[in-house]
Amino acid sequence: MATTTAHSGPARATIKPSLSRDDIIMRVFMLVIAFYLIVTLVLPLYAMMSKSFSTYHLDLSAYAFQVDEGDGWGPERTGEAIAADLEAGTVELGAVSGDTRMAATKLFTDFSFRAKTMYRARIVKDGGVMLFGSERIADAEWHAYSSNDFRRLTLRPVKSSGIGNYIRYFSTPALFRSIFNSIFIATISTIITVTIAFGFAYALNRSMMRFKGVFRMIAMVPILVPSLLPGIALVYLFGNQGVIKELLFGYSIYGPIGIVIGSVFFTLPHAYIIIQTALSISDARLYEAAVALRASPWKTFWTVTIPGARYGLISAAFVVFNLVITDFGLPKVIGGQYNVLAVDIYKQVIGQQNFEMGAVVSVILLVPALLAFTIDRIVQRRQVALLTARSVALEPKPDPKFDRLCLIYCSLVALFILGLLGMCQFAAVIKFWPYDLSLSLNNYNFDVMDGGGWASYWNSIKMALWTAAIGSCVIFLGGYMVEKTSGFKTGRGLFQMMAMMPMAIPGMVLGLAYIFFFNNPNNPLNFMYATLGILVICSITHFYTVGHLTALTALKQMDGEFESVSASLKQPVWKLFSRVTVPVCLPAILDISIYIFVNAMTTVSAVVFLYSPDTTLASVAVLNMDDAGDIAPAAAMGMMIFYTNAFARLVHLALSRGVLARTQAWRRR
Repeated sequence: MATTTAHSGPARATIKPSLSRDDIIMRVFMLVIAFYLIVTLVLPLYAMMSKSFSTYHLDLSAYAFQVDEGDGWGPERTGEAIAADLEAGTVELGAVSGDTRMAATKLFTDFSFRAKTMYRARIVKDGGVMLFGSERIADAEWHAYSSNDFRRLTLRPVKSSGIGNYIRYFSTPALFRSIFNSIFIATISTIITVTIAFGFAYALNRSMMRFKGVFRMIAMVPILVPSLLPGIALVYLFGNQGVIKELLFGYSIYGPIGIVIGSVFFTLPHAYIIIQTALSISDARLYEAAVALRASPWKTFWTVTIPGARYGLISAAFVVFNLVITDFGLPKVIGGQYNVLAVDIYKQVIGQQNFEMGAVVSVILLVPALLAFTIDRIVQRRQVALLTARSVALEPKPDPKFDRLCLIYCSLVALFILGLLGMCQFAAVIKFWPYDLSLSLNNYNFDVMDGGGWASYWNSIKMALWTAAIGSCVIFLGGYMVEKTSGFKTGRGLFQMMAMMPMAIPGMVLGLAYIFFFNNPNNPLNFMYATLGILVICSITHFYTVGHLTALTALKQMDGEFESVSASLKQPVWKLFSRVTVPVCLPAILDISIYIFVNAMTTVSAVVFLYSPDTTLASVAVLNMDDAGDIAPAAAMGMMIFYTNAFARLVHLALSRGVLARTQAWRRR
């Protein structure tokens, strides 16, 4: 059979539509915000990672010395040979921290600056550098000094790259144990918090108990206070002079017990919100089927309720785990000698000025935080798959006995929250605990105490306002560009990845990374270091992800036809954005603003390395006053943060009901 071959014409080239002016503008804006994230997140983290691999070794064999005690110069000997003859421990050889220099006099145990002895030194090997005051010496010539001048001669370590810092870390038992301590505390706190939060959310969702609104409001209270505050309250309740210290049966609150109790307090709202959402989307048809099959309430709970909420429970567990393992304030206040990773970073950087080891601990802390964040994101995507168009909302039915049990349980949880907060307020208004319990406002006289005075409080408000204003604009604009830009799939994907990164970066890690990046004299942005501006930038970046997700959620609710109609009418994108998008999404923008403001007021870990004497913040003042032993004033400052955030919440509520009543009128048509 004859066959015929069809000859196709030349392949048609794919014609890409030309970019409009609006497309170009939107992509440029996206690149600008992406550049901001690169400068404020990616580059600082890279600088920190590089610092963790920077090792410094003091090579004493690179230096030679001679001594003249009045009878001529003695034999030439290297620094290594001199150190070998000294008693063990007199000279620390090997790895050193940063630019830590060793005084040349350390090699001569009988050195006296009053003696008439002469010393001279020279470099005998490449890489050796001596410093005489601020003068750098790198040649191979002899340099002679009198005893008085010889005190100023130092030997500079040689910088190299490697895993030496990590080897030192894992070979130091005290440091290595912090990993176990952090994971142990985070695990125990997660189990307790998720269990309590589930019971609380279940009681509010599945009962007809009274005062639900009050309990929901109380559950949100811990979000408004810094994590240091529950630690201070626990000191007054269970410390050496505590009100009810006998309830611990001889155990100390300073250590894992105190850290766990405080962690449950400040993470409870986060777990409750997630579990509340998971329970609220339960399908009533499943419960109707269980009743039809005559399943007992206990069996229904384990076969319907728990499986339906399992993704919410898992997500809540990883969120709580991440919050606890990265928290710095609480273990710093009440941890005692129980070291955890976040506090180790602070001790290495502030206490020992060992920035390289601080970077190593930061990298180690990143591992569990990134792992918890990754699993949480996977679980949240699975959670969405549980929703179907046929789902029926579950309405609880009256059950007097069950409702009373739920009321009692929620009352106990509320008592726990209000009890810690009330103890802090009580401590803030008494004269001298526990000897003079008369009321006084002396503890609010911050100007006569360590911590920065009232100026630190006003600095916090100023920083939080700038962070909320600038952060809301940057975050919402970035979300708009990702959601509404047509095409540019690769660029949008990379931007989305960078926008999600901050949630996985602990505040301590980000703050330390900013030191390495912005404090570099060669960085053109060095002028921002130790200013209020760097605190604003760090706070915006630290809390970027939640605001970004909030913006995307609001923008996804807007029909894409808005852009099509705008394009057909030849209206510029900025006009659509200002006249339609912003008014429609104003509730989300206000939510982003209040979220950033509250967190900027309460954060400690992200800013503890970055403030200067002129930019001390209220949350840092709480830490400094507690370190100085002024616990009652620290509690007073913590309560000022709480009252400020509570007032901000009320303002946010008023705006939601007032201004939004006009801009959102279309929703009720």
